Amino acid sequence: MTRQRLNRYCFYGLGVILLSAGITLNTKTAFGVSPLISLPYSIAEIWHLSFPFMTLVLYTFFVALQFVLKGKNRQLKDILQIPLSVVFSLLLDVFSKWYDVMLDVTGIGMNSIFSRAVLLVIAVAMTGIGASMMISMNLIPNPADGLAHTVGMVTGKGLGTGKNIIDFSSVAITCLVGIISSGRLVGVGIGTVVGMIGVGRCIAAFNFLFHHRMMTAIGHRKAPAALQETA
Repeated sequence: MTRQRLNRYCFYGLGVILLSAGITLNTKTAFGVSPLISLPYSIAEIWHLSFPFMTLVLYTFFVALQFVLKGKNRQLKDILQIPLSVVFSLLLDVFSKWYDVMLDVTGIGMNSIFSRAVLLVIAVAMTGIGASMMISMNLIPNPADGLAHTVGMVTGKGLGTGKNIIDFSSVAITCLVGIISSGRLVGVGIGTVVGMIGVGRCIAAFNFLFHHRMMTAIGHRKAPAALQETA
């Protein structure tokens, strides 16, 4: 294995870890769930369904939508996003249990708004950086981020903007589902809104500052068009 290939797998693995850790930390702040999982979470809560199953259903839909949007650029490996979502769900569960232990050991007061706000900022940054690293390595993205990548490619606005579009759409639909079905917002809070805006901007900032260096480290000199951020 060449050094460039090893770097690529390391960046990808770190991206998966940061993304799953960031999404889970977002939920621990009790400010609302991450935009990435807001829709399956609300549906599962309202109709008392399995959250992992609803996540898998939504992610399968995201993969199908990518096939439609990509047209001739679609690839068979895109289907591998579905089994990745199963692994990703397991990581969310692992980090959820780990955070519970760490918060108990460190004694961080989650009843303090300040400490929760600090953790929320960290969670948003981790989510954005993790998503950027996964997509940049051009291996198998998380279905939601894979769709954001596709939207960024189709619109020509870059991954960060694509992520903002997908997050805004997910949260908007989640709000409609909650209000129509139960008369209230389910799973959506200030943390969801911050994530909806902040994650895409963190992706754009991280790509602007570090994407070229990552590409050089894995032997690529030019970023794919969908990763080149535009105004």
